[in-house]
Amino acid sequence: MVVRVSLGSRSYDIVVEPGVLASVGPRLRALGVGTRAALVSDPAIRRLYGKTVAASLEEAGFAVTAVDVPEGESAKSLAVAEECWNALLEARLDRTSTVLALGGGAVGDVAGFVAGTYMRGVNFVQLPTTVLAQVDASSGGKTAIDHAQGKNLIGVFHQPRLVLVDPLTARTLPEREFRSGLAEIVKHGIVLDAEYFADVEASAAALLGRDAATLERIVGGSCRLKAGVVERDERESDLRAVLNYGHTVGHALEAASGYGRWTHGEAVSLGMVAEARLAERLGIATGDTTRRQERVLAAVGLPLEAGPLDVEAVLAAMTRDKKARDGRVPFVLSPRIGEFRLVSDVPASQIRAVLDGLQGGPGDGHR
Repeated sequence: MVVRVSLGSRSYDIVVEPGVLASVGPRLRALGVGTRAALVSDPAIRRLYGKTVAASLEEAGFAVTAVDVPEGESAKSLAVAEECWNALLEARLDRTSTVLALGGGAVGDVAGFVAGTYMRGVNFVQLPTTVLAQVDASSGGKTAIDHAQGKNLIGVFHQPRLVLVDPLTARTLPEREFRSGLAEIVKHGIVLDAEYFADVEASAAALLGRDAATLERIVGGSCRLKAGVVERDERESDLRAVLNYGHTVGHALEAASGYGRWTHGEAVSLGMVAEARLAERLGIATGDTTRRQERVLAAVGLPLEAGPLDVEAVLAAMTRDKKARDGRVPFVLSPRIGEFRLVSDVPASQIRAVLDGLQGGPGDGHR
């Protein structure tokens, strides 16, 4: 499957195909870029796929510099970005050169940030190897590093020239990380496409079993939905806010817990549970819509309860969200599966109630 992201001079293809990483060299050469390239990855991913990618690039005539970054969210720091800039300078990459990100969302974020800021922007290619990165982080041009006060607060928009997605790389993921990526797939169905959501519902067991045909179809479908939103709203105004469903609460949970308690997908799952219940409490959605979301999240092994929370710390983290305006955060809520609504000025008492309910126990935060 080839998904075209049409953005005028910044247009690019997302290619979803088993084995596609081995074709990166000739595909990049066809774009007419310079011959120097930096392959940014973490050591574990480089061991799995680095030789395949580097060999393809070198056979196509590229001089490849390997740049290693730490695994996970710790890669998204200013110190790591500086190390990457230093490596690019040492390798004498210029404005015709290309930075390639091989790995998960954190690798893509820091590599994209580096590509977007090095010499005011060089070519960038995404080679996502996790479900989370494949269906969400690798396309759209959002790149960022973290700040002590919040996730993704320092960043730039920098569109890739190409995205190559091999859905079979998901088979090498640890179980927890694999399931984490499914949160973004569920999100896309909830707010964008009821038919796609129904396919995810029906395919939950096959997804968990990492069936090849199911992975290609569902991952490709998610890329298609994400591309459609990016085309209509490249710079994240009202429409692209739809992709933040579950993230307003999810990012706050991550920030308040120091990013170590949940994976990103687990936090987004909890965020979707909270925001679905918030829509119900506000009279925007019915209980049936809430329960349906909770059932599919549970079916793909994602959490519905957070356990003990510092509710005030989570609320404080929300006010530092990039989407906040004068201390108030707009919420993306889903009136029914396949639709969304942007809601501002949500009473703090209602947010506290759903956060209380997210902890589990006797109260569930429902109206």
